[in-house]
Amino acid sequence: MLFESFGTDSFLLITALLFFSGILVARFSSRWGIPSLVLFILVGMLVGSDGLGLIYFDNARTAQIIGVFALVIILFEGGLHTKWTTVRSVAGASLSLATLGVLITSTVVGFLAYIILDITLLEGLLFGAIVGSTDAAAVFAALKERNIKAKMGATLEAESGTNDPMAVFLTLSLIELIIMENSSIWMMIPNFFLQMGLGLVLGFVFGKIASFSINHIKLDSSALYPIFSVAFALITYSATAFIGGSGFLAVYIAALVIGNSELTYRYSIFQFNEGFAWMAQILMFIILGLLAFPGQLFTMDIMVNGLLLSAILILVARPVAVFISTIKMKYTIKEKTFISWAGLRGAVPIVLATFPIVEGLENSQTLFNIVFFVVLTSTLVQGSTISYAAKKLKLVGPKKDIPHHSIELISMGKASAEMVQYQTNAESAIVGKRLHEVSFPNRANISAIIRNNHVITPYGETEIKEGDFLYILVESKYKEELKKVLEKKTVKEKSS
Repeated sequence: MLFESFGTDSFLLITALLFFSGILVARFSSRWGIPSLVLFILVGMLVGSDGLGLIYFDNARTAQIIGVFALVIILFEGGLHTKWTTVRSVAGASLSLATLGVLITSTVVGFLAYIILDITLLEGLLFGAIVGSTDAAAVFAALKERNIKAKMGATLEAESGTNDPMAVFLTLSLIELIIMENSSIWMMIPNFFLQMGLGLVLGFVFGKIASFSINHIKLDSSALYPIFSVAFALITYSATAFIGGSGFLAVYIAALVIGNSELTYRYSIFQFNEGFAWMAQILMFIILGLLAFPGQLFTMDIMVNGLLLSAILILVARPVAVFISTIKMKYTIKEKTFISWAGLRGAVPIVLATFPIVEGLENSQTLFNIVFFVVLTSTLVQGSTISYAAKKLKLVGPKKDIPHHSIELISMGKASAEMVQYQTNAESAIVGKRLHEVSFPNRANISAIIRNNHVITPYGETEIKEGDFLYILVESKYKEELKKVLEKKTVKEKSS
């Protein structure tokens, strides 16, 4: 391969070109209607040995390590942006989907894979476990800028953030059952509750410690705070996994705690982690694309079996799991149908498919190829039609207005002051008022107003309108008083 003759400079050049390719792919994926992760994978396959031949890569162990690292970063970033007030109302359904739903999906797909692929029952169930969970990277990316109803988005994001531990547990347990003759599934049930329990408890504890540390430690540079948060994410995963808990669950719970706490340098931390998560996605999917060999993947046998199992997963197993997992919960038929369709598969199944290869199982390469094909099918078919499905099922929510602007302050923490960003809505009591008519705290100053992506210099007679982004500089001790003013609803809203 050409890559084998490259020196350090050429290696760095190839790395830079891969990242540029990933950025361009992310830029145009929404315009083309194709999920970005599929295009990232295709970039990896293109530069691999069966494509341009620039890079030869077949080390499943290395891909596994990179994949786990990237998933930690992606889960952490997703948890940071998850609002507890939104998730709380769907926590029961999400937890049921993340446990019972994964178990049902894995069992249905696994049993039919056993029949279709002519493998042992344990190997079939292993395949089912690998593809049994939805993928946080795929779901977060698919829903980030789509105007899906908040209830649907919260359910899917919470499910994808918490169902990885179940899939990991089932995958590792089934590998152990295949390798060790004396193993019993009944002996592993207590281990499941131990893993989940430790993940929940340690995730909460590490989240609280991280929030407290970020707010009270005095670092020399504001740029160190985002790195500090990532260090906590990695420590949370590794420490929890070291003592036998679910590291993925712990990371998501810790991020949920941190993201819903009052933080110094909040926006710097969030923006850094969002960019870092994008880099992790690009790296992970390109590496996974390199690990797949198109010459092996797109054979008639793999494609036929892959399409058949994809159809079973998408049209049978996932809907059955969703409808059973949400029995007696406040979801309509249309909502359950949408949740069934939006259960995207992505990086997690591909990363899990490397575990049998690392362990040297007999049919591991065949399982990997079919898992890869199932993921491509799921992301292409389901990922590109989520908005269409939501529209047809009348589950479209208000348009997400995401600001493409920022205001940076240097050494806010040392000055005991923060820049608060707040977007007004139709229910905000301050809408329609002029700035001098609003009883802001004495130590709060409106620094800027962003309206329709234009900066407005505020003064006393400036009228606040619906959809405005207000940037308010306030001393930290007056922040709660400011929040009460901003979150006050109209009289009509209060009386209802």
